[in-house]
Amino acid sequence: MKILTIHGYLGSAENAAYGALQALGIETISPQLDYDSDTPENILENLRKILDENPCDMIVGTSLGGFFALALAIERDMPVMLANPCLMPFLHLPRLEYKGDIGGFMRIFPIFSEIDKSKIYAVIGGKDEIIDAHDFTMNIIDRYDIVPEGLHSGRTLNLEYHFRKELERGGYI
Repeated sequence: MKILTIHGYLGSAENAAYGALQALGIETISPQLDYDSDTPENILENLRKILDENPCDMIVGTSLGGFFALALAIERDMPVMLANPCLMPFLHLPRLEYKGDIGGFMRIFPIFSEIDKSKIYAVIGGKDEIIDAHDFTMNIIDRYDIVPEGLHSGRTLNLEYHFRKELERGGYI
């Protein structure tokens, strides 16, 4: 099994999701992205190229990476696991002083209307101090776990446990 993992805004390719997947012995492709230097459309196109060159079985996205992971999963009809996904970056990024093209996110967003709920799983921090719109996430997907004391950081979500549970449920491991 091979998974493409996409980190969040100002995050690291070797974030908590990457570490959890490594601990599970899963081959992981994890590019380092600079969300401030490129448009959302170009980032999505670059991620498409990565998937074309490195076929994967699943996508994992953390925070802003969850936006791109979900868009790619819908396009490619792939399963996706999300950790504290930022599915409305046009709402949240301005609060984080993002200076990039918010319109690009709005142009990508309509693909979310094509969601196959059976292919999406999320882990959500009950005390996420960054994303305050997880109710949107919970309304558009069916499978998610809330970690009551979890913050925005994936380190507070016990991702290894949750990812293992979801991968076993799907018959991946």
